[in-house]
Amino acid sequence: MEHDFYTLQDFMTYTKGVVYILLPLILIGFVGFWRFLSAQDREE
Repeated sequence: MEHDFYTLQDFMTYTKGVVYILLPLILIGFVGFWRFLSAQDREE
């Protein structure tokens, strides 16, 4: 898949869209990882 950017506006619009998709995924992954690290074993 090849993208041709002819103007700075095209490039900024594309990267902004990618960030809007990646940021929620990163935040959800961070929360899940944090819960995994801070989980305590309650079976004793």
